[in-house]
Amino acid sequence: MMLALLRRLGQTLFVLFGISALVFVVFFATPGADPTARIAGRNASPAVMEKVRKEYGFDRSMPVQYATMMKKLFITRDLASYVDRGELVVPEIMRAAPVTASLVCGAAAIWVVVSIAMGTLAAAMKDTWVDRTLMMLGLIGISMPVFWLGQVTNLVTQSRYHDTWLFSWVPGLGYIPFSESPLGWFRALVIPWIVLAVMFIGIYSRVLRADLVALSGEDFIRTARAKGLSPVRILLWHGLRTSMITFVSLFGLDFAQLVGGGALLTEVVFGLPGVGHLTYQALNNLDLPVIMATVMYSAVFVVMANAAVDVLYVFLDPRVRDGR
Repeated sequence: MMLALLRRLGQTLFVLFGISALVFVVFFATPGADPTARIAGRNASPAVMEKVRKEYGFDRSMPVQYATMMKKLFITRDLASYVDRGELVVPEIMRAAPVTASLVCGAAAIWVVVSIAMGTLAAAMKDTWVDRTLMMLGLIGISMPVFWLGQVTNLVTQSRYHDTWLFSWVPGLGYIPFSESPLGWFRALVIPWIVLAVMFIGIYSRVLRADLVALSGEDFIRTARAKGLSPVRILLWHGLRTSMITFVSLFGLDFAQLVGGGALLTEVVFGLPGVGHLTYQALNNLDLPVIMATVMYSAVFVVMANAAVDVLYVFLDPRVRDGR
């Protein structure tokens, strides 16, 4: 057991190192990415440029610069932005993380509940008009880009029909902290939740429906029928539980990726100052410290989610438990 944990820790560290090194190298390989001119200011003299280069260590070799940045990010935690001089990166991410967490957790609750209901109902009524209608709705959800759907909802709720009774309760774009107003927090996020969840509802419902249909011919399902168990119990207890293995795998990685900044488009469209929005601004400004910090933040969540999914496999699939 200890050996397995050490192996997983080693793999995690290797992945994080590879991601951080790749981002660092790509940044300096990008034309016009040298931050010296942006830090020194426009029309800076060569003497000022040289001073900035020495002060920030840009005159050192790339391995030394990389090691220095990792030390400031993970040990001293005093890594500062190249664009907003003096603005520390780690506290900036800590301020943005609750916004992203609020957005993703609400959207995840919606897409999990709705997709399970849609996928299970479609499998139970396979090849009927209900099945075809639900799967068609799922396909429509997958086909609509998040940024387009977000802009359309903003056009409807913020502009054209905002003064009507239907959408007069919708606040302006932005984020309202839960501590400031729980109701305002909910009102500000409920539409972004739905917009972000729509695509995942389509994907997860179709995947779950396909798994349930495929499992209907398995030996353990036929055995359950031979025992006289009701179709509902067979579907929900035996079929759904086994199908959740694929569902959990997808959810773990998608959820971690969104928490790590993958909800960028939703945050930008709705003006939410989360990690994704922070990454978007850093990419526009080629601000390497912020880019590096947000990428590492995202990578840590994905690696942790992957480990958590492996643990959940043990509880969901007895075959994994027996193999160990």
